[in-house]
Amino acid sequence: MTDGWNWRQPDGTSASAYPPPAAGARVTPGAVPGPGSSPWWSDALHDPWRNPATPVAVVVQASPEAAVGAAPEPVTDPDTARRRGLGSVFLVSLVTALLAGALGGSLGYAFAVGRGAGGTTALGSAPGEPPPAARRPPESLAGVAERLLPSVVTVRVSGNGGTGLGSGFVVTRDGYVMTNDHVVGVGTDSATVVFNDGSTAPAEVVGKDPEADIAVIKVSRTGLQPVEFGDSDGVAVGDPVLAFGTPLSLANTVTAGIISALDRTFRQGEAGGQVRYYAAIQTDAAVNRGNSGGPLVDGGGRVIGVNSVIQTPAADEETAGNVGLAFAIPINQAKRLAQEIIDTGRARRTVIGATVGGARSGGSGGVRISSIDPAGPAAEAGLRAGDVVLKLDGRPLEDPSDLIALVRKYAPGSVVSVEFRRGSERQAASVTLAADVK
Repeated sequence: MTDGWNWRQPDGTSASAYPPPAAGARVTPGAVPGPGSSPWWSDALHDPWRNPATPVAVVVQASPEAAVGAAPEPVTDPDTARRRGLGSVFLVSLVTALLAGALGGSLGYAFAVGRGAGGTTALGSAPGEPPPAARRPPESLAGVAERLLPSVVTVRVSGNGGTGLGSGFVVTRDGYVMTNDHVVGVGTDSATVVFNDGSTAPAEVVGKDPEADIAVIKVSRTGLQPVEFGDSDGVAVGDPVLAFGTPLSLANTVTAGIISALDRTFRQGEAGGQVRYYAAIQTDAAVNRGNSGGPLVDGGGRVIGVNSVIQTPAADEETAGNVGLAFAIPINQAKRLAQEIIDTGRARRTVIGATVGGARSGGSGGVRISSIDPAGPAAEAGLRAGDVVLKLDGRPLEDPSDLIALVRKYAPGSVVSVEFRRGSERQAASVTLAADVK
């Protein structure tokens, strides 16, 4: 100091022994002064002469290295460290996910293989011997259909009378096909036949019997598979049947049913047009437009009829559909007519040699004979005009068309029994039917 005072510390140390703190020294409250430090700066809190109201600043001497300018402590960019840490985390996560996916896939595959090889959950019962119905033996419905379908065809016709679509079936290996007259009767002598395998062939009309609704066409193809004929006189109500054909243009269609009735007699057509007579087999097998001309077969696959007519409450043919009432021409009649057409080009018509009246007789059943051919079968059997025919071969008659349809069913030369009433007396006679001379 310049005033001449020589201040001493309580321990007797001269004030000059405590120089002031160096520049840049850090101050620490309560620090004990070391040698060479100034008590005014480093030991002020222990100064017995200090004014308590005076502020205190405690200075700690910087280290010698700092005093001589040591290199600063290196500083690391915190963002750089953070980015490196996130990259490591992402890499670890990626590797973990890949390992987990591989492990999961392996476990899933092993689990699936294990379940497929011997899993505990099984649907259905253990496989066993298939039942007889599933084996499709030849006598089953499926076996019959498989055997018959190659013989069934679709018949397409186009002519001046319009177009016709129906069905047919092969009757000889060299290409004769049987169908309905109303399928091909559109004013043309040619048709197109579509076989079960989709192949087609042109066909020519060989001949037809419009009244019986039977026609025969011929394709120029050999090696065909003909149907097997059954006996329509030997069938019974309730027998199972199958109907084949192309209903509503759906080729190779098969439907099943039973025989509902036999000798169902009716006629179709109006005066001045073509009139057809049927003594038909009735079936409930589904038959629709386009089935006409197709075969009706028995449970053994033998053809017993030619599908021809359906009965429906529809107002017109376009809206007509199956209601379980379908009718087929008995095959015994159809086969005979087809054979005559093939052999001679025309079919003979069976007659009884009598004309029947247009009205029923007095509501008591039977049909009245209005005139008789003196040289015909009826006259030879003793029948007369005015007699009322009650039954033909045991079948009751209710309408004149019943007698005509039943007579047409038989072949010329057949002998049939006739029950008739003359006045109040019932009589019986045997009549040998004949062929029409036309």
